Amino acid sequence: MLSKRLARSTFRKFSTSSEGSYDYIIVGAGSAGATIAHRLVKDAGARVLLIENGSSHYGRWDWWKINMPAALTYNLADAKYNWDFYTVPQRHMDGRRLHQPRGRALGGSSSLNAMAYVRGHALDYERWAKEIGEGGEAWSYRSILPYYRKAQTHQEGESTYRGGSGPLAVTRRRSRAVQAINDAFVRAGEEAGYPRTADMNGFQQEGFGAMDMTVTPDGKRASTWECYLKPLVHPKSPEEEAAGKRLKLITNEMAVRLLFDKTKVVGVETIPAPTPKKGGGFHSETSGRTEKHFAKTEVILSAGAVGSPQLLMMSGIGNAKDLESLGVPVLLDQPSVGANLQDHLEFYVQYLSKLPCSLYPWAATFPGLGLLSKYAYRQPWRAIHSGILWMLAGRGMGSSNHFEVGGFIRSREGMLHPDLQFHFIPGIVTGQLDFLPEHGYQAHCGTMRPTSRGTVQLATSNILDAPLIDPNFLATEEDRIDMRAGLRLSIEIMEQKALEEFKKERHAPLENINLDSDEEVDAWIRSSSHSGYHLSCTCAMGKVVDAEGRVKGLENLRIADASIMPSMTSGNLNAPTIMMAELIADRIRGETPLPPEDAAWYQPPDWQTSQR
Repeated sequence: MLSKRLARSTFRKFSTSSEGSYDYIIVGAGSAGATIAHRLVKDAGARVLLIENGSSHYGRWDWWKINMPAALTYNLADAKYNWDFYTVPQRHMDGRRLHQPRGRALGGSSSLNAMAYVRGHALDYERWAKEIGEGGEAWSYRSILPYYRKAQTHQEGESTYRGGSGPLAVTRRRSRAVQAINDAFVRAGEEAGYPRTADMNGFQQEGFGAMDMTVTPDGKRASTWECYLKPLVHPKSPEEEAAGKRLKLITNEMAVRLLFDKTKVVGVETIPAPTPKKGGGFHSETSGRTEKHFAKTEVILSAGAVGSPQLLMMSGIGNAKDLESLGVPVLLDQPSVGANLQDHLEFYVQYLSKLPCSLYPWAATFPGLGLLSKYAYRQPWRAIHSGILWMLAGRGMGSSNHFEVGGFIRSREGMLHPDLQFHFIPGIVTGQLDFLPEHGYQAHCGTMRPTSRGTVQLATSNILDAPLIDPNFLATEEDRIDMRAGLRLSIEIMEQKALEEFKKERHAPLENINLDSDEEVDAWIRSSSHSGYHLSCTCAMGKVVDAEGRVKGLENLRIADASIMPSMTSGNLNAPTIMMAELIADRIRGETPLPPEDAAWYQPPDWQTSQR
């Protein structure tokens, strides 16, 4: 077993050292790690070692699978750029194991995700300020808004809410081939009695309208690799070249434990990244080489809501009872490490269409051909045309994530801000990745602030074994009530007059479901819902780390990623993670916080008595 030997001399005799070479070591070149590395080398003049388990897609034959926005499903089912985790069997979902892809590449999950740019609601951050406790005021909405603006260059230009000169490109797309059905969905929301919103990330989240996406103006995925790291690795200016020389980027290297001098973290031990297994974890072959990397100032964990607590626990920081049961020596008893796991659960309400309105001609493939199925397009001439147009001009069907419209609503009266989110897709997917070879459309819906809490735990003392991921979905009655409401409200919206001309029949749930029966609705939700891939909160601020990301009880160790969220924001998590990294980078550098933004947010006047 690898982990048993890591603490012994068996591997140390093969080890090498990089003592004193770096000011900071960052574990994980993902959404947060890439952002912090950029700020430390470029703005602070620091020397940084950035360690990434995965590889770079840059210059490889399959580079387009990451860069092309419409190709987003390719890597979600492929362990090449993906940790490819699964949950443990979910007790409240008929024992199902749900897929949990996580980015294992430069850019992390920002290189795999659906590119939906959603900040959440202002009141999420007002809640954070209270949950964090001491120092929490730094995470109130008006305090964090300047960091959203700092990170972003929005297609629509700078405003109180939007940034105009940051590294991260944010745009909107309107694909002509599917514009009619997208517009009809927004009108359906209005016909159901909900408002239209001009900017879900601005003054008013509530309502239906266009969605922002992390796609560059020339049609490429705007990952943190593309926007934060690539300018340093492949510089185009003297400033970028100088900053890039202060960054040491190591790929295909796996962090296996932290190095300590008593309670002071001084570095990280790594091994060559082994071959990943389908379904999570790694094959056990290893070269026997370990390497020790030392930091003068701090080690920063940005390995995500699974990786960061896993590395802490492998280093003896976690629930003492659990670690001792696996034979892991305990350095710090911290039961909150790996606890408080939160994730979004969502289902797909799907309709077949009478009219040619969807992505099917470009996306549907033939099943049953193994690995070739992903490339066996039913209408290959369309796929080839869209691919060439994208490669040559950054335009066409390949240049959008096709989450071009969506919505946010409240599930019931007495709810102060939206707790249900809709992603609309002009197509029907089977499972989560393959398109049905027929015209159709679907709305993803799920509750955004679930009350169920889960855990990330070690399965064994071997770092190569996938950890036990248990979101504990639908464990509370409140979550079950909210998901029922979400299904009924989704179908009400999808049955509005605006979508009548398209509707052929409902594909999921089938027409024969009794929507008045809680039992039937619950059964369908249990059998048909999927993770939104928004794992978070496993090293929460106020519990494991302080308001600046510093791990309590240790010195020179900080965490900056979605794991330190005290609770989930109301929406997708990539934009908040990048914002958090921008803010913590300033704290690491000792910078004066950016002045709070005097920004307001929408509050429905009749929220206490009306659902809409």
